[in-house]
Amino acid sequence: PRCSNIVYPRQDPSVIVAIRDGADRLLLAHNTAWKSDFYSVIAGYVEAGESLEGAVHREIGEEVGLEVDEVRYLTSQPWPYPRSLMLGFSACARTPYFILDETEIDRALWVTRAEFSQLVTSREISPPGPSTIASNLIANWLGHPIVRPEANNL
Repeated sequence: PRCSNIVYPRQDPSVIVAIRDGADRLLLAHNTAWKSDFYSVIAGYVEAGESLEGAVHREIGEEVGLEVDEVRYLTSQPWPYPRSLMLGFSACARTPYFILDETEIDRALWVTRAEFSQLVTSREISPPGPSTIASNLIANWLGHPIVRPEANNL
């Protein structure tokens, strides 16, 4: 209060994208920093001076080597880790052939709705938590909320 400076908290916008291919499959990816069975969609920070759509194209290109069309904004979510605003998009890959940046993404796979549900139900993959924007993007593609194994069956 003594210095009379007004300071606003920093916000770091990031994009998160549900990528589908021409067969309407969803791309799931595993980041090298995550537990081994956790898969999600592609995300990354927006660089200074970059448009949101530009960040979508760049992040997808850097992480999985895909070019996309039909980039559409869907939703947003405040994300306090650390002080981010996540902006959710969908996009369609021009081809299904990805090339991983293995320093960040070590595994990726295309899944149909039935395959996704089977992988989650069998606990072969762990999807994003129900309160996350990633979960909302996947549910939007699925057409219904993610059906998760019951906790008491663990």
